[in-house]
Amino acid sequence: QFQLVESGGGLVQPGGSLRLSCAVSGFTLNTYAIGWFRQAPGKEREGVSCINGGGGYTHLARSLEGRLTISRDTAKNTVYLQMDNLKPEDTAIYYCATTGVNWCRTKIEDFRSWGQGTHVTVSS
Repeated sequence: QFQLVESGGGLVQPGGSLRLSCAVSGFTLNTYAIGWFRQAPGKEREGVSCINGGGGYTHLARSLEGRLTISRDTAKNTVYLQMDNLKPEDTAIYYCATTGVNWCRTKIEDFRSWGQGTHVTVSS
């Protein structure tokens, strides 16, 4: 059974940084791609970034371009999302999920085994 658990969210001031973690169990990161998503209050869930089984990545959110790094530690079976220069509009619940295949996909409906999410609040 696949399980993905997010952590690392919290309250951060504008301009600050956070590193979110997605701990994976039930499969290895070399097997399936992992995507990060976010849902702001009153808005639809949107894709943020995705890392495939080979370690390549695709950033999905133009609003985060240049402020985002996705990485992984295969020994810990954990994917990380580093976000820098955070803005109030980055406030959201951040989720990770898997495509169930080795490569990334762009549609939310192609992802499954969603974690419970971690809250990120950017405010002074």
